[in-house]
Amino acid sequence: MVRRPVAWVVAVVLFVEALGVGALNWFLGIVVDRQDMSLAGLDPDVMSVSSKAGGVVFGAYFALCGLVALLVALRDRAPAGFGRVLLISAAVVHALLGAFAWGLVGWTAFLFMVVVFALIVLVLMTYDGQGAPAKPADAPSAGDGDGSAGGGSPVTPPPAPTTP
Repeated sequence: MVRRPVAWVVAVVLFVEALGVGALNWFLGIVVDRQDMSLAGLDPDVMSVSSKAGGVVFGAYFALCGLVALLVALRDRAPAGFGRVLLISAAVVHALLGAFAWGLVGWTAFLFMVVVFALIVLVLMTYDGQGAPAKPADAPSAGDGDGSAGGGSPVTPPPAPTTP
């Protein structure tokens, strides 16, 4: 199966991305702090702290998404509830960042975002519809008293056609 390795790759990529986003925003906060310039009258200290806080928040968000992907890989089960919502939101964020990256950074950043988006969607889709394990065909169900191997579900004939 391809599900588990993709979930592992998504977990690693999201953890690396969490570190990268956090470090980049922290570095930009230091750069703004050392330049001691204002942008449209904003205080440089406020911009520096905001950049660092944004890096911590987005880094923690991507790390949490990576943790969900890691749990999916370890358990080999679909993410449920809040974890599924987190992975869906991470896919949406990567799609939007990819759209912005095309115009602002270039096609390589766009390509990276689209690949991460596709991996997250692949994890969500490969685990989608994974319900209870299928029952073997040769095992009679509990409702079969006659011993037939029909699977236990009654077959109802189609309704008889009516003539006007």
